[in-house]
Amino acid sequence: MARMTVNGEGLEYKLDPDMPLLWALRDASNLTGTKYGCDSGDCGACTVIVDGRAALSCSVTLRELEGATVTTIEGLGGKHPVQQAWLAEQVTMCGYCEPGFIMAIAALLEVNPTPSEEQIAALPNICRCGAYPRIRKAIARAALARPAQSAPTNLKG
Repeated sequence: MARMTVNGEGLEYKLDPDMPLLWALRDASNLTGTKYGCDSGDCGACTVIVDGRAALSCSVTLRELEGATVTTIEGLGGKHPVQQAWLAEQVTMCGYCEPGFIMAIAALLEVNPTPSEEQIAALPNICRCGAYPRIRKAIARAALARPAQSAPTNLKG
């Protein structure tokens, strides 16, 4: 059994504590925006935000998340600056990497509102369609659109 807050809602998962968070989110909570990609932590499709930091949900177990605050793509509500920039820059191609990238970028911008090219390049997410130039433009646009650092963001959690 694991208790945590997911998208602002207190949840108790009565599942195997060694189950990866990815499967609890998708199968038990029907939060299917978090994608299964590689099951090895290499692609980033399953990225969520745990306690303010990007985390690969395929690589973290329910046991490790007792008491944690988790935000999924559904928890951003469609109005997050990264989501808006993603649409404005027409990043989407196949869309499979999209939720993980958006979550990783949202977490990065929380820590560093003006990330360097090196920090952006260090994101572990993979886009197999090659939309990287548009992704970089979306990151720049989202950074400009974010509220002042002293203002809270619209991340739920």
